[in-house]
Amino acid sequence: MLSSSSTFSLFKLVPLEAVLFDVDGTLCDSDPLHYYAFREMLQEINFNDGVPITEEFFVKNIAGKHNEDIALLLFPDDLQRGLKFMDDKEAMFRRLASEQLKPVNGIYKLKKWVEDHGLKRAAVTNAPRANAELMISLLGLSDFFDAVILGDDCERAKPHPEPYLKALEALNVSKDHTFVCEDSVSGIKAGVAAGMPVIGLTTRNPEHLLMEAKPTLIIKDYEDPKLWAALEELDKQEAAVKPAA
Repeated sequence: MLSSSSTFSLFKLVPLEAVLFDVDGTLCDSDPLHYYAFREMLQEINFNDGVPITEEFFVKNIAGKHNEDIALLLFPDDLQRGLKFMDDKEAMFRRLASEQLKPVNGIYKLKKWVEDHGLKRAAVTNAPRANAELMISLLGLSDFFDAVILGDDCERAKPHPEPYLKALEALNVSKDHTFVCEDSVSGIKAGVAAGMPVIGLTTRNPEHLLMEAKPTLIIKDYEDPKLWAALEELDKQEAAVKPAA
């Protein structure tokens, strides 16, 4: 059931100008590939005494975070080694993604809705440039986005709001007329801190964890009836105010 507060939060966006999307876990179900790469490579270097990391460890400590923060977590005494490890891990991820990357259910349906409404759109991600460009290209979305904002381009990556604020600036749109799609606690916090309603996807992260970051709405994927109920209400509100324009 869609709560009235969730619907109202999207009402306030009229007239809607833009939609901002995270990439990993939001456009594509990439977390299993990241988890596999981390698990295999950390085991090779005897991290955690050679005991493979669990999916719970991955979700809590790694998913959605910027690579430098992950490097510091995994190699607190040797950042350079950590950064080298992350580069190698990303190379492994790209090899896996080239063969196995899958879109999140319904993303092309939402893509059409965004295009039909003439909205601006940006991808906002903590992923390294090579990863982001590969994933967007594999999904056939290279021409869809007006801008791609990377954590590496910012002084502060997510969960800091700077990447989302940069996206608003790049698109020349207002936070009051834009919503965000995200799948991680880190990303939802960034969108909320930037002053926008965030639609959280439970692609891999559990709902109770995402709720801590205060998303406006939680959906399973872009086929979720809750999303389309909210967008339908948004359309009705847009139609109601148009004659007065």
